[in-house]
Amino acid sequence: MQLTHAQGVDLSTEETGNTQHHVPFSLKTMLLFLECWRWLLQVELVMRFRNSTSLRQMIQDQPIRYRDGSRRTAHASLSYAMELACVFYFKHVLCLQRSAATTMMFRKYGWPAQMVTGAQIVPYEFHAWVEVDDIVVNDKPYMKEIYQVLERC
Repeated sequence: MQLTHAQGVDLSTEETGNTQHHVPFSLKTMLLFLECWRWLLQVELVMRFRNSTSLRQMIQDQPIRYRDGSRRTAHASLSYAMELACVFYFKHVLCLQRSAATTMMFRKYGWPAQMVTGAQIVPYEFHAWVEVDDIVVNDKPYMKEIYQVLERC
C-alpha cells in the first residue's frame, strides 16, 4: 500500500494491496512496539542522567540504514508502534523524548528523519517533532507554521 502525507508525498511502501491507512496489530507490530519502548527508555536515561548535548550526539550518531525501498518498513507501521509505546510507557512521554526516539527508530529503518525543535513566543513554549524530507511525520503537519525552528538534528 502507498501511504502519503496530506500534501501527496509518498512516505512509505507496504507489501500488501490494502489501501487503508490503519496498521493491523501483528507480531511485526509487537516487535516494533518493544523496540520503540526500548528507544523511549534509552532516551529517558540520557535525558535524566546526562545533558542535552549527549542527547543530540546520540541522535546524530544514529546512522540512516538505507534499504531497498520495497523492503523498507512502512512509515505508518513505525509511527503506530511508537504511538503504542508512548501509550504503554510507565510515565507520560513528552515531545522531546518521543521525537528523539522516533528519529532514531526511523533512521534505523532507512528513513532520513530529523528531530526538529522549535519555539513559540506567545504563549511562550518549546516543542519537538520529527520530519522526513521536510514533512512532519509524528505531529500535526502545521508545526513549522506555529513554531520558529531552532535546531535540526
